[in-house]
Amino acid sequence: MRSGHWPGHLLGHRLGRRFGWLWGAYGISALGTWLAFGAFPLIAIRVLHAGPAEVAALSSVGAAVGAAAAVPLGPWVEFRRKRPVLIATDLVRCAALLTVPAAYALGALTFLQLLLVSVVVAAADITFRAASGAYLKTLLPAEDLLVANARFESTAWTTTIIGPPLGGAAIGLLGPVATVVADAVSYLLSALGIRAMGGHEPRPERREAARMRAGDLLDGWRYILADAALRPLFFNTALFNGLVMAAQPLLAVLMLGHLGFAPWQYGLAFAAPSIGGLLGSWLARPLVTRFGQHPVLVAVGALRAIWPVGLAFVEPGTGGLLLVMGVELGLIFCCGVFNPVYATYRLERTAPDRVARTLSAWAVTTKASAALLTAVWGVLGGLLGPRTAIALAGVLLLATPLLLPRRAAAHLPDPEPEPGPEPEPYSSQSSGSA
Repeated sequence: MRSGHWPGHLLGHRLGRRFGWLWGAYGISALGTWLAFGAFPLIAIRVLHAGPAEVAALSSVGAAVGAAAAVPLGPWVEFRRKRPVLIATDLVRCAALLTVPAAYALGALTFLQLLLVSVVVAAADITFRAASGAYLKTLLPAEDLLVANARFESTAWTTTIIGPPLGGAAIGLLGPVATVVADAVSYLLSALGIRAMGGHEPRPERREAARMRAGDLLDGWRYILADAALRPLFFNTALFNGLVMAAQPLLAVLMLGHLGFAPWQYGLAFAAPSIGGLLGSWLARPLVTRFGQHPVLVAVGALRAIWPVGLAFVEPGTGGLLLVMGVELGLIFCCGVFNPVYATYRLERTAPDRVARTLSAWAVTTKASAALLTAVWGVLGGLLGPRTAIALAGVLLLATPLLLPRRAAAHLPDPEPEPGPEPEPYSSQSSGSA
């Protein structure tokens, strides 16, 4: 490998000032999100004295309803300038989250409010992701997309490592809503960073029919299912992510309940291996440069599926803790390589005028499948026991590589720009996340 590729290629490859602002905005919002990791369940339990069913609803129902609410936003975003949408979704998330500490200070906080805020944030997250992917494709040439996605991935894992411990300390010192305030402020700073990018963004071409029809809501799914390269990857990622997420609550029950691990041991088992995601994101581009995009996508996509079944064999004590850490390290490392390669592959394969709809449909399906499978595995865990249910999820994950694309797909050529009027200067007013 050339010296410029490991790991300095992430920092040495210049992508321009505007991307720097976008990357910085992503980093600050990601840090805010991980600072507030678990804040809503904690508030529900300690402040509102919610039971297990209500706590589960915050993640499952909130995410599912938020995904449903985001369905019409994908086609809507497609034909609007993306940067104002990014700013608007950041501001919406900031405003929604700030209602929680405000209500808490007034003694008026309710579980329904937490649930509604989780729905709004989930819908805004999906919309932000769709708009940011479409914007990134117009901001950078195709050859720079993998570097950009690797930088986002490395930032995500870095904030995963440092965010929860800092958030836990902040809650201990400042109270249960402190990290919610930090998360809200991070979205405000992200909006300011995206606004500071500057530059012009032409308005996307509109279709002849200006009004959106009901059938337009399914455009993203139609496009994915009609494409021989995107279709298997779509099913692979939805099933893989859903099964991995479904096993996490059961693993918490197994480790914290049946096996008697302390909460700090459980946190350490998942925080420390996150360094694997950082290393994997550094390796993504060198591996693609040496072996090619499709071989890396398939090989690492298959390797990440072999790890989770090992969680079914965890036992009490240090040996069990090391087993969980080893399994998570292998899984997270593979995901750290796979995620930027897959995100780049998806962007390259999607036509420029379909990116927002495609990414929105993808995110909606991923969130909905995770919510559904988590509910199903909760029932299975009650019937079969958590260890057996975790093993079943792991066995099914072993079949997910069969859904990876079997052949390398040719990149879609970008359409020639049509002559038209000069783009309007970008307005500082946002006109409205991922």
